[in-house]
Amino acid sequence: MTGLVLEGGAMRGLFTAGILDVLMEHNVMFDGVVGVSAGAAFGINFVSRQLGRPLRYNQRFARDWRYCSFLSWLTTGDLFGAQFAYHDVPSLYDPFDNAAFESSPTEFHLVCTDVESGEAFYKQLHEGGHLAYDWVRASASMPMVSRPVSLEGHLLLDGGVADSIPLSYFERQGFKRNVVVLTQPSGYQKEHNRLMPLLRLSLRKYPAMVAALDRRHTMYNAQLEYVAQREAEGTALVIRPDGKLPIGHVSHDPAEMQTVYDIGRAAAQRKLDEIIRFIETDKEERHQQ
Repeated sequence: MTGLVLEGGAMRGLFTAGILDVLMEHNVMFDGVVGVSAGAAFGINFVSRQLGRPLRYNQRFARDWRYCSFLSWLTTGDLFGAQFAYHDVPSLYDPFDNAAFESSPTEFHLVCTDVESGEAFYKQLHEGGHLAYDWVRASASMPMVSRPVSLEGHLLLDGGVADSIPLSYFERQGFKRNVVVLTQPSGYQKEHNRLMPLLRLSLRKYPAMVAALDRRHTMYNAQLEYVAQREAEGTALVIRPDGKLPIGHVSHDPAEMQTVYDIGRAAAQRKLDEIIRFIETDKEERHQQ
């Protein structure tokens, strides 16, 4: 089976959104998608086949305090408004196509981090609706600027803390050939988080989560090595930006968002023929078996 692995990166995820739209425009399909953080929030739209949706609602609400703001953080505990961004937008303002998501033959998985154990928590979503939106919110809830999300007896935050690039997880699920979308350029290495003193303070009730954050750079860099190994073996095809994306974790500038989205589109168009051959090779191998 062929999988699509989407790392996070907050607003860098609009690079991924551009890639996904090009793939949808050319009717490129995968057997499964796994997303982390922004990779989950934007990747779920690939399964529901909603072209342009992540860029559209991010640009529309770029300067709406209810969507993402310091005021939202002060008044609700969440930088990205839990109710407005994750329930009002997909229900009222830019509806998520739950029926299309549920009828899709493509599996959708996401990654969260259990704040009490510091370990990755994986979830496959079968149904849309408000519970699914909360799972996406949990995967994308950045530490220190988000409240932990309580689901299935777990307190959850950003999946990128415990498993930033879940290629190994997807291989264990049976997806042996995977397209991997990274939001950092070749040669990038994550450094130790300079905000650890503040993270230790804000998450002092969850020492395992603090420990996971403290070693995240080591985990991430090891995952980059694993991706490179699989790429050399021919079982992974990697799409990444050519250089550092011109956007921060948070953006209130629609033009900046458009630029990053367009960079993603261009990257996908350059790789399109290679992606199609990669998927066709998997189909041919399965047919021969």
